Amino acid sequence: MRRRTDHRQHATAAVLLLSAAVALSACEPEPPSTPDPILPSSADLNSTPGPPLPEDAIIEPAGTGEVSKQSTADVYGSYRPDDKKPEERVPNILARGRLIVGVDRSNNLLSYRDTASGEVRGFEVDIAREIARDIFGDPDKVDFRFVEASDRARALNDRTVDMVIRTMTISPERQREVAFSIPYMQTDARLLVLKNSGIHSIAEAAGLTLCAAKGSTMVDAIRKHSPSSDILETRAWGDCLMALQLGQTDGIVVDDALLSGMLAQDKYTEIVGEPLESQSYGVAVRKPDASYDSRPLIRQINSTLERIRRDGTWQELFNTWLGNYMEQPVLPEPKYLNETPPAEESQPSSAAKDQPGEKKEGQ
Repeated sequence: MRRRTDHRQHATAAVLLLSAAVALSACEPEPPSTPDPILPSSADLNSTPGPPLPEDAIIEPAGTGEVSKQSTADVYGSYRPDDKKPEERVPNILARGRLIVGVDRSNNLLSYRDTASGEVRGFEVDIAREIARDIFGDPDKVDFRFVEASDRARALNDRTVDMVIRTMTISPERQREVAFSIPYMQTDARLLVLKNSGIHSIAEAAGLTLCAAKGSTMVDAIRKHSPSSDILETRAWGDCLMALQLGQTDGIVVDDALLSGMLAQDKYTEIVGEPLESQSYGVAVRKPDASYDSRPLIRQINSTLERIRRDGTWQELFNTWLGNYMEQPVLPEPKYLNETPPAEESQPSSAAKDQPGEKKEGQ
């Protein structure tokens, strides 16, 4: 009997403990429920995954940009070199002790900063050094300033630089903004693509995306020769090459001198199709006006350009930088303005004696 009683007592105790546990659990607060995840709508998703476009790049959809109305006038000539010495032509530059030249920082083979040495190098850089050689007797007396393609005319007109040597095409439209030397390079606009692209001409780029630098004449060339192509406009030509490598553009339209630098950088690229149009590069200078007579400086530049044609320096520079990547162009004969009777060239006014980049207070 005693043993049976013990079992009853144990069973009763177990029931009491279980009841207490149930009661305690009923008093505890329930954990907060986790809301169902909110999935993004299709509009929130990035429809074009991948690396961002180059800084400041824009895309012009096919057909939205109009081809600029081209002047039917011929490019007029430059100012013929005279028999004066640099001391008479450019005394202010001589007094300053250096030439200030606007160039590019990333146009391989033409004008670029060498990452190993930090020096500015290239075909156009050496043209600038030859101009300095004839002014100072020293090709190293040049202060190079980097300017973007869209800022070339402004850099001249606000006297930031003496001249710009940066793949600037001589055209009647640009001659309204700046003055030019005789040509130092003749080029053909071509199309650069990846070797495995399957594109063999500008016609086969229809409906695709082509790249050109903002402010360059190549934007108009794409509008004209491939009107059904979107245009990726970048800040610099090096950005176009990067976009091609990343698959953000299908081709680059630009002069073969610039394409030579891209070919040297990327062996997986090639130039395809026929030349689209021919152009000439010139050294750009601020236009002569009442406050600044730039004619003597232009004569000085043309004197150097004629000299390097005669003595073989131009040929040597071309072979050094571009000879492995493009056919040697035939430079056009110098075309000079008819200045009979000769224009009277007085010394620049006091406003013109300000050094580039050293404007008077309040300007």
